[in-house]
Amino acid sequence: MGYFFHPERAKITVSVEVKLKALNKPTGGREQSIMSKVVYLPLDERPCNYLFPQRLAEMTDLELAVPDIRLLGRKKQPADTAAVREWLLNEAEGADYLLVSIDLLVYGGIVPSRLHHLTFEECLERLSVLAEIKKRHPGIRIHAFNLIMRVPNNNKDEEEPDYYKFHGGQIFKYSYLTDKAERDRLSNDESQELEELKTLIPEVYLDDFVGRRGVNQLVNHYNLMLAQEGIIDHLVIPLDDNSEYGFSSKEQQMMIGRVEELRIMDRVMIYPGADEIGCTMFAHIFCGLKQYKPEVFVRYSSTKGPLIKPKYEDRSLNESVKSHLTASGAVLGDHSGDTPLVLIVHSPAVDQAGMAEQIPFKERHRSYFSEIHYREIVEAMDAYLRKGKHVALGDVATCNGGDPVLMNLLKQRGLLDRLTAYAGWNTSGNALGTVIAHFVIVSYYLERPDEAIFPEIVRESRKFYYERLVEDFIYQSLVRQDMLKNDLPGLDASYYVIGHCLDEVHGILEEKMNRAAEQYFEGISEGRIRLQRLHFPWKRMFEIGFELEVETESITTG
Repeated sequence: MGYFFHPERAKITVSVEVKLKALNKPTGGREQSIMSKVVYLPLDERPCNYLFPQRLAEMTDLELAVPDIRLLGRKKQPADTAAVREWLLNEAEGADYLLVSIDLLVYGGIVPSRLHHLTFEECLERLSVLAEIKKRHPGIRIHAFNLIMRVPNNNKDEEEPDYYKFHGGQIFKYSYLTDKAERDRLSNDESQELEELKTLIPEVYLDDFVGRRGVNQLVNHYNLMLAQEGIIDHLVIPLDDNSEYGFSSKEQQMMIGRVEELRIMDRVMIYPGADEIGCTMFAHIFCGLKQYKPEVFVRYSSTKGPLIKPKYEDRSLNESVKSHLTASGAVLGDHSGDTPLVLIVHSPAVDQAGMAEQIPFKERHRSYFSEIHYREIVEAMDAYLRKGKHVALGDVATCNGGDPVLMNLLKQRGLLDRLTAYAGWNTSGNALGTVIAHFVIVSYYLERPDEAIFPEIVRESRKFYYERLVEDFIYQSLVRQDMLKNDLPGLDASYYVIGHCLDEVHGILEEKMNRAAEQYFEGISEGRIRLQRLHFPWKRMFEIGFELEVETESITTG
């Protein structure tokens, strides 16, 4: 039941009456002085994909056009791809850039990309709008991203086909062992387990899962050809929730080999990520327009941090950091003395399964007590700030939320309102991509305080900073755990089942979030943080939506 890229199938082309080689020429060397328009098609309708890039755009002088959220579907319900196509064609008029999620353009969103039954030819028809736009507007630059589909290691059908509820863990292990058998050698126990899995997973389900991956893989390889031809100017292929072995790892190897064959490594990046990519690629566009290539010095809270492989990823943390910096338009700095930008990466000191989720501190892996120096990294942050550095924090020592131990220490030292950017949500890649994109964009203005729009930029940047603290730390690390333990059981609700009591959980959420915000943000220089319209976008506890207002007397950047 293997599946492979077939180059002869990917040679199906969209008719384009344009000299493609000429389309890849740069638009010019000078910084653009008039407002540039970026047309953005997000991965789906969740705030992280739909709103975060808009929030970043609000702290720039770029115009970001986004579709009406009603076009984008809802979770397993795909977007109206025909309406999306027409929207793209209309908005491309007068635009300088397209920033396009191909998962939404072709499949209708991230979750529909895991559920569809489209043929490769149907996918190409939906994808053809990019060539049509390039034909109509040869000067437009298209930045696109398309995921390598994940193989989650669980038995949940929340975002997967229905059969994943019963066979998800088995499909993951089948993926893992078949790839490991090809690349390395299986032990006798592993060989026996693989044979058992072939009998345990119904063939119709495995055919469905593998067949869909085959179509998605062909689409990704076709995108590489569009990049070679100049229709796509910049392409990012994120690995969604991946591991060292498995279907995703195999596909990545094949794709990177193809990238080298086509000689397009200068315009294609492949690395772990997903929901942060809209922010990352917007930062890349921003840096290109401003001719800005910031150097960022990176400091870890653990000596082992750079070499650790985080949960849900296939490579060392420092390699991912380099990918996120490069994809955002920045470069890794050699020394803190050479740059005003310092990224603190609060890193784990143990690989994969040993990484802590949001559990009590005393129950974590012992490396959290011996191989992470909380006090030292906070002292270092304070020292960098006293030197006038801009300091951002990628809080990735724990999964699915920030680390309360570090955040409590920062509060005690009075540093919570002195950082420039923060993120700590979901996977390491999600958090790092978000904080780096924010840091890169706002740093341009922080180094140019005489810009006329500087006060507005700083105001929007500080607002986004507190929004990330509110969701990534206060909600994910504190309030969510509190509600799961103390509130949902009495409502006959659970992590994925809150639809029957939404009014009640919304009320509880608002009360607890505002109380926690008052506790953690008491005394900050900007003023009082107020949270309104808190809700659960997908009627589950994973993420929240909200509005944040800063009742401010003065704005400072730290």
